[in-house]
Amino acid sequence: MKTIFFTTGLAMFWFCGFTQQTLPVVPKTNPQLGDTYLDSKADYPQPIKARKGNPNILIIMLDDVGFGASSTFGGPVNTPTCDWLARNGLLYNQFHTTALCSPSRAALLTGRNHHSAGTGVITEFGTGFPGYTGIIPKETALTAEILRDNGYSTAAFGKWHNTPDNEISVIGPFDHWPTYMGFEYFYGFQGGETNQWFPSIYENTVPVITSSSPAQAYNFMTDMTDKAVNFMEQQKAAAPDKPFYLYFAPGATHAPHQPLPEYRDKYKGEFNMGWDKLREITFEHQKQLHIIPNDALLTPRPMEIPSWEEQSTEAKKLYEKFMENYAGYLEYADAPTGRLIDELKKLNQLNNTLVIYIMGDNGASLEGSLYGTCNEFKGLNGYPENIENNLKWLNKIGTPETAPNYPVAWAWAMNTPFQWGKQIASHLGGIRNGMVISWPNRIKDTGQIRSQFHHLIDIAPTILDATQIPAPTVINGVTQKPIEGVSMLYTFDKPDAPSEHHIQYFEMFMCRGLYKDGWFACTRHNRVPWMHSSSTAQNFNKDEWELYNLDEDYSQAITLAAKDSVKLKELKNLFWEEALKYNVLPLDDRTGERGNTTFRPNLNAGRKTFIYYNTSTRIPEGIAANIKMKSYEIRADIIIPQKDAEGVIITQGGNSAGWSLIVKNGKAIFIYNWFGENVYMIASSGKLPTGDVTIRFQFIWDGGKPDAGGSGILYINSKKEAEGRIEKTVSRRFSLETLDVGIDYGTSVCNEIYNAPFPYNGTIKTVTIDLK
Repeated sequence: MKTIFFTTGLAMFWFCGFTQQTLPVVPKTNPQLGDTYLDSKADYPQPIKARKGNPNILIIMLDDVGFGASSTFGGPVNTPTCDWLARNGLLYNQFHTTALCSPSRAALLTGRNHHSAGTGVITEFGTGFPGYTGIIPKETALTAEILRDNGYSTAAFGKWHNTPDNEISVIGPFDHWPTYMGFEYFYGFQGGETNQWFPSIYENTVPVITSSSPAQAYNFMTDMTDKAVNFMEQQKAAAPDKPFYLYFAPGATHAPHQPLPEYRDKYKGEFNMGWDKLREITFEHQKQLHIIPNDALLTPRPMEIPSWEEQSTEAKKLYEKFMENYAGYLEYADAPTGRLIDELKKLNQLNNTLVIYIMGDNGASLEGSLYGTCNEFKGLNGYPENIENNLKWLNKIGTPETAPNYPVAWAWAMNTPFQWGKQIASHLGGIRNGMVISWPNRIKDTGQIRSQFHHLIDIAPTILDATQIPAPTVINGVTQKPIEGVSMLYTFDKPDAPSEHHIQYFEMFMCRGLYKDGWFACTRHNRVPWMHSSSTAQNFNKDEWELYNLDEDYSQAITLAAKDSVKLKELKNLFWEEALKYNVLPLDDRTGERGNTTFRPNLNAGRKTFIYYNTSTRIPEGIAANIKMKSYEIRADIIIPQKDAEGVIITQGGNSAGWSLIVKNGKAIFIYNWFGENVYMIASSGKLPTGDVTIRFQFIWDGGKPDAGGSGILYINSKKEAEGRIEKTVSRRFSLETLDVGIDYGTSVCNEIYNAPFPYNGTIKTVTIDLK
């Protein structure tokens, strides 16, 4: 097979040296038609078959794992499956991502740069600029669609962060869901994360109600692995000669960090040396394993991150617990991948399966605040955490009662030996991730390291090269953008071959970088991910640029900007050329502001009245009635049974933040949870009558600031029964849990008052929410 590379200007495109395809392929038939079937000859359309001997494809992508976290890359966390694959395959130590979730996945799945694929930022921040819509355009079809139309079975499991937030609903549109983009089966969650104990998951496009609970050892990681193993077994039982393409993307180690307790307990006492010393230990271990060159330098701690020594004894105890929990979560994430490898062995498929294990879609997360958090949604809403509040939850970190993320300094340690981390596309801590490839039938130089520069956009062309499938020019009548990455197959046999990926831009929230043949120019745009600061886009021309020779400075430690202004200017100019070419412009550093749903089409735009029924469950927050920063009224028309009426009438959110209207002990109760710190309850004074009853809750917002409180009034059949204050309200997002009527399918808004699912045992006619 001949692989051809060519450049147009400075853009690099890849395609196989086979005849270009138009997909889907329409089978040709030549029936001979007579007067009756007796004198006719049938020619039934034959299904498209994959090339004989083509490999299965298994892509594993973990979430928010820094380069120096896993044992495979010299880190402190045991990842035995990745270790085994590295010993039986190849380890890549200069592989790169985009610095953020949705963009990295778009690049991986399409083979195009993230802005080319409309995903310059997470889907929840989509705007009306071409590179930032959050919509993968039809011109950049997924590898899954190409493989499916060439005879592969395709399935995706776990995290799917590439559907626009406003399209996640039970009535679609489904154009940008996995099963409409090339995957024949999907079992997983939409959006950036989910609660691992109480996940909001879908099978294809249908919400799944899990029948087990944490008390029964339920955790989504195990659940999704069960489904993936089942898929492989059924696929090979039905069509043993048909290859599959399986995309396995656990939510780990994205917050909330929620492993099974036995994994968390493994690391008790393992991190009392602190983050500064841990970086030194990891750095030396990386050199011993030859993961990094002997002359690599350990980059210093940024002044924005505190030292371990300056922490109090009490704080150190708390921070150790956060790190123990994270380490358990990462090892727990690696364990299911071991089940997949074992299943391949059992099915006698391992030798002819191309396994690509990507240890993170970006660097370790710097979003957990300097103190860590037991409720990440508090931080996402712009409220800084503190040690005192975290200490209240010390012994519950990682349990179903918390949604934790570890302190920034631990994440920095997980990115050893590099600077910074997730969101910072200008520095290697945010964009360099470990990657391992195994394919026993093809890779013979096993257990070795490859140091060619590569990027997520190179995975798609590598798969097409391995399967000898040409990159299509047209899919479903839509002309395709050329693949923008290069195949990595040449690295399998040529350990010292120069990299064939010559130029690559990086950009995220105006942190910018440009790589060209070993040189790297970058600027951080003076922002840190754990602070929700205002836009400083007007000052982007004042950003200070740095220059590195990565061929001689592996860890990006010594800037040469002052010594080689000519090279720096050359690369800065190249950045603008690449930015123009790949839809990077306009640069945009806004974070929370872009979360405003009015930036995108919305089913609820202009709508003031929402009517829900007893069947209304699992409604995502993005399309539910938005009661934030306004007055509203909730009216429930229900039938109270003759005896022991109880249960949830309507609820939204959960123990991280949310609200519920319930019936308990014969009374109506409205509960409002402000990030687990303040829980407000307004309850009727008398016992509810039986039969037809109208419960009405009216909230009058004070206004003046986003989290302003207000007054709540509870009416039963038009009679005022109770009144009270809700002093603080949520302004951005309650949680990743849904709105449910008649039952609570997530965590309880307040465990002290009721335990989910707490189904209502009467009849709910309608629940109406009027926004004022």
